[in-house]
Amino acid sequence: MRIGCPPTTKEIHAVSQSAEPAVDDLDRDDVESTDGPNDAATENGEGEGAKRRSPRKPSKARLAELEQEGEIAADYLEGLLDIADLDGDIDMDVEGDRAAVSIVGADLKQLVGKDGQVLEALQELTRLAVLRATGERSRLMLDIGGYRAARREELTALGRTSAEEVKASGKSVKLAPMTPFERKIVHDAIAEAGLRSESEGEEPNRRVVVHPA
Repeated sequence: MRIGCPPTTKEIHAVSQSAEPAVDDLDRDDVESTDGPNDAATENGEGEGAKRRSPRKPSKARLAELEQEGEIAADYLEGLLDIADLDGDIDMDVEGDRAAVSIVGADLKQLVGKDGQVLEALQELTRLAVLRATGERSRLMLDIGGYRAARREELTALGRTSAEEVKASGKSVKLAPMTPFERKIVHDAIAEAGLRSESEGEEPNRRVVVHPA
């Protein structure tokens, strides 16, 4: 891949096929785990007994850094859209302590890919672009065509229905394998329902297990 240049669509698909969904150490502080060393060490802050932190308002200096990350990411993604000959608008925001960038357009399915695999690869490439420009690793979140927003709603509903199933049966339930991003959403929904959850297995087959209270 050409350093400093956006990847071609062929290169994007190559990255998405060669890499498992990323397990980013920088995402571990989204939630904190309180039930032991094994859970505390799990990726993305997952783990049995995990609890959500209240969103922290970034300082003015940090907010400026996050806005800069968004601008760098937007420039990088604009180049990608030009190369891929795709139309899309780029929105930038700050959510909690991370930059959030979204691409919206008529037909961006090829940039999402099956189960969001291309989107995950693009997010990592965009984070690398920010790293090259700033020298700092980024926790930037990328969404394309509203995929993550829609997926978040689906997974929140799945977490709630799974919690109800466990409450009714009194037995633990294992869910299908998910990415770290997806598992965190399910963990949050289950915690809101008052139950326990943990992740088990190895990537890419790591899954959420819901336990009775």
